[in-house]
Amino acid sequence: MKYTDIVRATFISRPNRFVARVLLDGAEVTVHVKNTGRCRELLLPGATVYLERSKNPERKTAYDLIAVEKGSILINMDSQVVNAAAGEWLPKSGLFSSDAGIRREYTHGDSRFDFYIEDGEKKAFLEVKGVTLERDGVALFPDAPTERGVKHLRGLIRAVGEGYGAYVLFVIQMKGITGFSPNTEMHPEFAAALRECRRAGVKIIAMDCSVTPDSVEIDSPVPVIL
Repeated sequence: MKYTDIVRATFISRPNRFVARVLLDGAEVTVHVKNTGRCRELLLPGATVYLERSKNPERKTAYDLIAVEKGSILINMDSQVVNAAAGEWLPKSGLFSSDAGIRREYTHGDSRFDFYIEDGEKKAFLEVKGVTLERDGVALFPDAPTERGVKHLRGLIRAVGEGYGAYVLFVIQMKGITGFSPNTEMHPEFAAALRECRRAGVKIIAMDCSVTPDSVEIDSPVPVIL
């Protein structure tokens, strides 16, 4: 996944979850934040951030905040890019054959899953979650309680019971990660549901990403620690 027209800036503050104030070319500018999560450990005053200039001249904010430096780690924090990156990765992931039909945004029961795959006789659902929270080299999800995330996991468990294949893909939007775990402290119910997924036969996959200021690409598997 490639971006265009990237500039570097310095984070100042985040008045609300949709916008941030940054210092760009010596001036304070309001920019759109493409992640409504808390991101409190990332968006710290003085942090180096990367912005993409919008192609829409009618927008109130001319830039989107898409990435941030955390020490030596560059973290893509664009929650909207995760499904696009997964869509690029899936055909070459080895999970399915080259003839598999892959559809995005598919409703089954009371859940809307990110991908539906038909591969010969095999039919499967795959849900994608972007991960930006890192602690001591371990990636954690979620960074805030997510009832929607729990609903998706429950839906995958039901799908397995109906004979479908089911996957949850955690896209870790950075490199330098030694493992992935559910953030039990933040949302015990999500962690419990993820462990139930494994027992039910839902395949849990965590992948890190190669990240540059103007690109993000799913790269290597990361151990899942439940």
